[in-house]
Amino acid sequence: MAKYLLGTRGSALALTQSGMAGQQVADAGGFEVDLEIVKTEGDILTGPLSQMGGTGVFAATLRTRLLEGDVDLAVHSLKDLPTLPTEGLTVAGIPQREDLRDALCARDGLTLETLPSGARVGTGSPRRAAQIRAARPDLEIVDIRGNVGTRLARVAGLESYGTEGKKPQGDCDAVVLAASGLKRLGFEEVITDYLDPSQILPAPGQGALALEIRTAEVEADSELARAVAAVDHLETRLAVTAERALLRRLEAGCAAPVGTYGRVIDGELVLDSLVAHPQGTETMRASASVAELTVEAAEQLGISLADSLLEQGAARLAGLTL
Repeated sequence: MAKYLLGTRGSALALTQSGMAGQQVADAGGFEVDLEIVKTEGDILTGPLSQMGGTGVFAATLRTRLLEGDVDLAVHSLKDLPTLPTEGLTVAGIPQREDLRDALCARDGLTLETLPSGARVGTGSPRRAAQIRAARPDLEIVDIRGNVGTRLARVAGLESYGTEGKKPQGDCDAVVLAASGLKRLGFEEVITDYLDPSQILPAPGQGALALEIRTAEVEADSELARAVAAVDHLETRLAVTAERALLRRLEAGCAAPVGTYGRVIDGELVLDSLVAHPQGTETMRASASVAELTVEAAEQLGISLADSLLEQGAARLAGLTL
């Protein structure tokens, strides 16, 4: 039986996600997939993520190992993957999306609405910070980073999720994380409030995984390429294609306060987007839809909605560099 190596980061979430995706590919192809842990630059650096090179900081090393033939495929959180393609690589599979919402994990069962004035809310995402400030300007935003357990341990009462002795812990009233990651790790019990996209728009690609292989495998129609393509979920691919096209047109990365949410409703691809001032003092929303359910139409939908936002002054509002 053939065996393929899947490159993955070594965090608990990355290993869980890669294990799930790898098993799907193995089942589809009738072969074995083994995980190969790759330490990326994003795992080594300690500064704020938005100042560490943005979305590509976790993907670059994995992609290099893939291009060099050290691994046969790589699994990325799609929201961490740069929107520009890498020559020689193809995202050949995007499995069905997990819950794309942001989730509040707060002490004492508090929600975004019931957090007391002055409460400390931890997030390392400028997008989340801006939208929370817009919804609750009376809250204090605390910049945090680290793996899921480290972030949860910042919440009073959830210190046990962190590494013993690692500080700070318990210094926040709440943190905001992706619901998808919490669910994949089996941590749903800590979620006290699911933040609906009508209130807080998620990051482009949030909740989705990208399975990347060498383009040569696709061109050769190899058994690996066929197996990866078999796990592709069309509605998810259409939604994230539109979201990422918008992000690319805005020339924005994870350091930009941009949220967007695509989904298929009644045979149409609908895309909602938001651009915010980093301090949440002003937000700009726009929506559009298209009836043609193709990747090309999804791409154009994202581009046209981004152009509409730019015409309304999105670059000025969010401090985008165009």
